[in-house]
Amino acid sequence: MIHIIGAGLAGSEAAWQLASRGHQVRVSEMRPRWTTPAHTTGQAAEMVCSNSFKSDDPNSATGILKAELRRMDSLILSCAEATRVPAGTSLAVDREAFSRAVTKALKDHPNIQWEEKQIAAPDLSFPTILATGPLTTDPLADWLSTITGSNRLHFYDAIAPIVERDSVDMDIAWMAARYDKGGADFINCPLDKDQYERFLDALLSADRIPLNDVDTPYFEACLPVEVMADRGRETLRHGPMKPVGLDDPRTGRWPHAVVQLRQDTLAGEHFNLVGFQTRLKWGAQKDVFRLIPGLEHAEFVRFGSIHRNTYVQAPAIMNSTLAVKSVSNLWLAGQLSGVEGYLESAAGGLAAALSVDRAVRGLDPRAFPTDTVLGGLLHYLAHASSKDFGPTNAMLGLLPPLPEGEVDIRGLKRAGGLRAVKQAKGQAYRKRSLASLEVFLASRDQVR
Repeated sequence: MIHIIGAGLAGSEAAWQLASRGHQVRVSEMRPRWTTPAHTTGQAAEMVCSNSFKSDDPNSATGILKAELRRMDSLILSCAEATRVPAGTSLAVDREAFSRAVTKALKDHPNIQWEEKQIAAPDLSFPTILATGPLTTDPLADWLSTITGSNRLHFYDAIAPIVERDSVDMDIAWMAARYDKGGADFINCPLDKDQYERFLDALLSADRIPLNDVDTPYFEACLPVEVMADRGRETLRHGPMKPVGLDDPRTGRWPHAVVQLRQDTLAGEHFNLVGFQTRLKWGAQKDVFRLIPGLEHAEFVRFGSIHRNTYVQAPAIMNSTLAVKSVSNLWLAGQLSGVEGYLESAAGGLAAALSVDRAVRGLDPRAFPTDTVLGGLLHYLAHASSKDFGPTNAMLGLLPPLPEGEVDIRGLKRAGGLRAVKQAKGQAYRKRSLASLEVFLASRDQVR
């Protein structure tokens, strides 16, 4: 029996991969009997911060990672693609339909035993994958800190609000994607300079939820919108309110600033405010966000919120197979292991499952090649500087450099500019990554 604790994206993927390989798997999930500050259901793979699995650009880091996961029959990716909603060039899903699909697949699998249980100290006589996510309970996090002899770390993460589509004034807002790429999938609410300044003044003066742990940092890739505004009055115009590539049909020009909303359900009745994670009090959210043109009468399905996330100092305690170095029979996966993002969490669950599969069959550990996006990410977790380590997304910069001369940078820059160079490099990374993955998968059963 293999024990998986936590049925989030990582735990769900790990359970599926192991059960599909014939292993008996026990999944322990504490929800819905015990809940968290962010979750609302007892479903597997509940997405709380957004509904997006990021860019589908085939030559981006996330596009290549999706290709790798697709090649390895990822449950999370297949369910995401089956429940996707329009989101331009990104893969976004109907959260409820997505979670239902993952939950059904796991509970219907004959090799998976599902239990509603809170685990404080796992029995490590069984191979165990700890995938309890960034909201790991204090007793379990304390156990992990004690058994590994290392400190757990924290950062604050925030959630964006969701509004009813029918409450958006489409006489003001319009449907479009930036530069018309990927279809007219976003609602765009334009602001002129005066409207932007008025919105900014209200945002900066609005009441915020107090933080219990004032020394805990924010995660830089998911800053609350008001914290971004604290950094300068132009920060939002160069971030989530960037108007570049969005022509207002009433003027034919870019507005001074814009707020984009992305579909959150298959039926299209709910939209979330892209990049508007917040720790404003609920009443303040109504007052402030209704100052956005087109949202004056917005009906909020869910308000934004903030919660503390937990992750381990991965380089100090884990190797590239996600095994805990000082403890037998224990692997970590998902955001607890120090990855950031839904896609990266699912990928970590898949990698941990393959590692456990090898261990159960008596094969030596084997890490993914570092020139794959998954392998590069896991190598970073294991080998980054412990002093500066923080939650990490998949990035092409984590991969080994391309061979010199493989991409004609000078020629491409002259012919098509930096965009052409970036595209060519992405294609080269993708080709190398997928070829390397094929070699790895073909030989993964060999004892090394």
